Amino acid sequence: MPALATSWTQRWKRLRSMGGAELADRIRQHFMARADALCYRAGFHFDARGTVAAQTSAQFFFSADAVPALCKLVRERLPAEAEVILSRAERVCRHRFDLLGYEDIDCGTQIDWHSDPVHHKSAPRKPWYQIHYLDSDQVGDSKVTWEMNRHQHLVTLAKAFRLSGDEKFAGEIFAQWRHWHAENPYPIGINWASSLEVAFRSLSWIWTYFLLRDSPAVPSGFRQEWLRALSINGRHIERYLSTYFSPNTHLLGEGVALFFIGLLCPELPTARRWQALGWDVVLRESARQVSPDGLHFEQSTYYHVYALDFFLHAGILANLNHLPLPARFDATLERMLDALRLLVRAGSPPRFGDDDGGRVFDPRRNRAEHLADPLATGAVLFGRGDFKALAGGLREETIWLLGAEGVKEFDRLPEKSSPATSAALPSAGLYIMAAQHTQLVVDAGPHGASTAGHGHADALSVCINSNGRPLLIDPGTCEYVGEDRRLFRGTSFHNTVLVDKRGQSEPQGPFSWTRLPRVQSEGWISGQTFDLFVGSHDGYAPIVHRRWVFGLKSGLWMVRDLVWGEGEHALDIFWHLNAELKEKGNVFADPQGRNSLRILSVENAEWRPEVQSGWWSPVYGRKEEAPVLHFGTVAKLPAEFVTLFVSGAGQVDAGNLTRRNGQQENTKAGVYRYETTNEEHWMIFGGHGESWAVRPWASDAEFVYLGRREEQSHIILCNASFLEVNEKKVFSVPNAVLRCEILVKGPMVEVYCSDQNAVVLKESVEKIWPEGHVPATTSASGGTVS
Repeated sequence: MPALATSWTQRWKRLRSMGGAELADRIRQHFMARADALCYRAGFHFDARGTVAAQTSAQFFFSADAVPALCKLVRERLPAEAEVILSRAERVCRHRFDLLGYEDIDCGTQIDWHSDPVHHKSAPRKPWYQIHYLDSDQVGDSKVTWEMNRHQHLVTLAKAFRLSGDEKFAGEIFAQWRHWHAENPYPIGINWASSLEVAFRSLSWIWTYFLLRDSPAVPSGFRQEWLRALSINGRHIERYLSTYFSPNTHLLGEGVALFFIGLLCPELPTARRWQALGWDVVLRESARQVSPDGLHFEQSTYYHVYALDFFLHAGILANLNHLPLPARFDATLERMLDALRLLVRAGSPPRFGDDDGGRVFDPRRNRAEHLADPLATGAVLFGRGDFKALAGGLREETIWLLGAEGVKEFDRLPEKSSPATSAALPSAGLYIMAAQHTQLVVDAGPHGASTAGHGHADALSVCINSNGRPLLIDPGTCEYVGEDRRLFRGTSFHNTVLVDKRGQSEPQGPFSWTRLPRVQSEGWISGQTFDLFVGSHDGYAPIVHRRWVFGLKSGLWMVRDLVWGEGEHALDIFWHLNAELKEKGNVFADPQGRNSLRILSVENAEWRPEVQSGWWSPVYGRKEEAPVLHFGTVAKLPAEFVTLFVSGAGQVDAGNLTRRNGQQENTKAGVYRYETTNEEHWMIFGGHGESWAVRPWASDAEFVYLGRREEQSHIILCNASFLEVNEKKVFSVPNAVLRCEILVKGPMVEVYCSDQNAVVLKESVEKIWPEGHVPATTSASGGTVS
């Protein structure tokens, strides 16, 4: 009874939060769904019984005459992919399917279109609005059921037929087409329960038709049959548009499908209305769903690419049919591509947020390494050689979308390297610290749009890629139903801090949270030789987690975690590592010696380190073992913990990290020293505008880095007005500067400063390391934090 009461309380609260327009739309949809069920029982036919003379002849991405040439291009330029298409088509003919992360599923002689063949459950055959598709006990995983019913495998069969000429592939298409329609009368069954799934199915039917158009394999009168089927789909999408239910990629995908149906089926009486409505949705959502930085508002890497695919397909089709493309739409597309470019510069992008597992064009290109695909098409559309370089080559999708001329333009476009410069996407909350072939990404954005249904409890999590491979990873999503859903979106499955064994936000069902934490980016400084980020969140209120991330362009990063509050609390920090990496001491390296990550912390008996066997999900529906480095303690707050990461090829040089308390004049500075056989690095975290002293140094800097290697010295000051060594000023300015970097190489001194005119060097900076002085250190376990 308490659970039922809570459910009704939540529903009442949600009902009261609705505006008049939303309430009216939901009431309309409620009664229309029930009216449709009554019409079905009365024998009503829902398709458009009449057609009108087509006013225009709309153009698809390719003409019927162009298909043989495009097939030839696929065979010549992408022979391995052509073979994969034929292989998949062979298996589809045997009713063996790859669905999301589940492979080679046998669906038997007669396909049960209402079943989840992975969990062996079949949804009831009743009006769609009566089916609780998120109830895994009743239907299994509806996402698996829907993946097969998207009919993207029919497109694979059509391509296989055009590539090989084997009529069995075409025969299988029409056999499945007839069987599906017999088994899914409108509005009965789970396959009508999501307007987005109806939209995906519509797009598949459109691609299949245009691949087969004018082929003798197409049965006589099929276009009329196809038009009637799409008229039912269009009617359903328009009536049950996700304007308020899921105003994200659901609404976007539905708009794209309506636009395609309306444009490409001009004989339908409602075609013009659907075309206009669909195009309006696409344009409106391009402005609403994309942040000023170009990232999709779901705060999910996968959903960013998902939405980008929809926008690209709709924009290209509109342009082919001479529909005006607003300049802001083009600008949004390029911003989205640019955001993706930044994330893939060092390899597969971190998979922040949910991994949906589906794709608009090819559902099998759903791993992290496939997320750069849109850059190939974007390279041609925007003449961007940097997009081309990161795409990694021509894509099959680009061939079909842009044709032979698009391929020629791709070939003509010179590749351009993407500079390894750090970047901030502040409205999205992503901060990218770049080094040569390596980068670290900090996630300091909101959980996601609205109820953050596709976001994870990952505030201030970090990921590291190097030389094209992930080192420190986001483990992914695994599934949308079951206990793994809760685990994979929880805080312990991300590279951040857990307090008292509870997440930053607790799940409330599979697509909502009890509350959303406030995440703040408190500072971002990107210099010539370094980057510094500071952020916090209140997910453990009244406790606050603040994280500093300092990075050198050489591939060294320090993560400093401060947990503010009162009392004694359990604290845990997790570092999730690529499954390829093997641990040896505190170095995690791949067997080939291409990549390694050294992870150091100050030796401290209170923080117990342990390498655990954890999980990661390479694609929806799959989970595999991966190492997790875990530090845990019970400590009195405030508490501090520092982790040092050093990336490189093979075994990284041995070294150790120690902590030293401030002395005498001020004891608030957090002081850390990392040294190897030929390097020394000091990192000092001061206060906010307060002076401090750590002999032989003194300053008012919020952060200081002091490094030396052989005859080279390196000084970084942030928010500082002076630096002293043995009570002698080395650096001084009238007012604090945001950053100042001083590099000493023998007699040469280079200075990079946010206010170059303000820099005053009082003494030779060579004296930063007084002759014969080796600052003493202690492996301290306590101390006051700043």
